[in-house]
Amino acid sequence: MRTAFINTLYKIAKRDKRVMFVAADLGYSVVERFMQDLPSQYLNIGISEQNMAGVAAGMTTEGKIPVIYSIVPFATMRNFEQIRNDICYQNLNVKIVGVGAGFSYGPYAHTHHGLEDIGILRTLANLVILCPGDPIEVGLATREALSHVGPVYLRLGKAGEPNIHKNKPRFKIGKGIVLQEGKDVTVFGTSNLLQRAQEVSVKLKDKGVSVRLVSMHTIKPIDVDLIIDSVKKTRAIFTVEEHSIIGGLGSAVAEVIAESGIRTKFKRIGVPDRFTKVIGLQEYMRKANGLGVEQIINTILTTLNS
Repeated sequence: MRTAFINTLYKIAKRDKRVMFVAADLGYSVVERFMQDLPSQYLNIGISEQNMAGVAAGMTTEGKIPVIYSIVPFATMRNFEQIRNDICYQNLNVKIVGVGAGFSYGPYAHTHHGLEDIGILRTLANLVILCPGDPIEVGLATREALSHVGPVYLRLGKAGEPNIHKNKPRFKIGKGIVLQEGKDVTVFGTSNLLQRAQEVSVKLKDKGVSVRLVSMHTIKPIDVDLIIDSVKKTRAIFTVEEHSIIGGLGSAVAEVIAESGIRTKFKRIGVPDRFTKVIGLQEYMRKANGLGVEQIINTILTTLNS
């Protein structure tokens, strides 16, 4: 995902000199071509994320389109006040990119885990939140983010996630993508767990469960129509995300269902509301939080049969 983002941004920036890539002293091994070929459009601002947000806000007043880039917690939490006041309050055309969604930086421990970003940023007016699920969606999301006038948060994985889409889909901010139709359950996947949602849907089919699989690449604005349509067409709704169970995709979908007044079985599948006591690689951390393939399948079957 990270490579797809950089490659797409590079192509856009070569054509549009307004685009500025502002990094907080990281990204090495993927940003070198941008640095070398477009030096006047690249700024390493150092480990000063609050300053980075403020500088980006200032750049927009000079007609630039700044893209600020750091690891998820540092791109969204260390500088939250500046994102709120300098960028979103003034509805400025800044793009915020957080790399390392969920447990991507698993061994680096809690300081580097990106589990609260969606929940925190969903509270901010004017901000669009994009969580593409594979490299193809990342490229499309990057283009949409740069075309959108106003603040955008783009959430990226970094574990070499494979392409889920066989063909380039129609990508539009605020509209999810139905990857396959089904009549028993709807599974909404997002960000770096879209692949896992797809794996789960394949195995559920082997167990006789028909799954409607949806890539919910935009968390804000959420696709209300698609959620309601899924509630009407399937017997149960599940959200799958590598994010705290509070505030993310599951919360956004729950709000829509609750306000619709339609009764349905619904289950959020995400990271429990606690700090994990073990530390390890991404897959180890997923399983420690109930996000292994078989764990998700068991949760879905248990809920469906309850």
